[in-house]
Amino acid sequence: MTDYSDTYLKSILQRCKTVAIVGASTNPIRPSYFVARYLSLKGFKVIPVNPGAAGQMFFGQKIRASLQDIDERVDMVDVFRRSEAVPDIMAEALDTCPDMKAFWMQIGVECHQSAETLAQKGVDVVMNRCPKIEYQRLFGELRMGGFNTGIISSKL
Repeated sequence: MTDYSDTYLKSILQRCKTVAIVGASTNPIRPSYFVARYLSLKGFKVIPVNPGAAGQMFFGQKIRASLQDIDERVDMVDVFRRSEAVPDIMAEALDTCPDMKAFWMQIGVECHQSAETLAQKGVDVVMNRCPKIEYQRLFGELRMGGFNTGIISSKL
């Protein structure tokens, strides 16, 4: 299922304030970079996870090699990896993030089996969506009508 109510998505974005972004990139043209930046500007604590960049600083946070390296509460895991990687990421998240409330899979990422497992454990799941886009849409920040129009609307 990838059809979520606005109430469901808004609830996740309101309750989850610490987000581990698996697949975070320090490259400013990568989607994971600008999603992390946007969420951090909106008051979310973003914990970047990327083994290839572990130890570097990213928006005031040290990049972790894995979810296991996070020693603080994580409300949501946001996955910027291929769908095939989701089962392993889910297993690691369930092992190392006991307070996880939501597991979010980015646009193009879906794993129905993992979604079922997570839901059975009481974790909210979103597949094939972007929290940045949903935040903008749900909280009235989505710009309509093209670039630099100054028009802001929450209606699509």
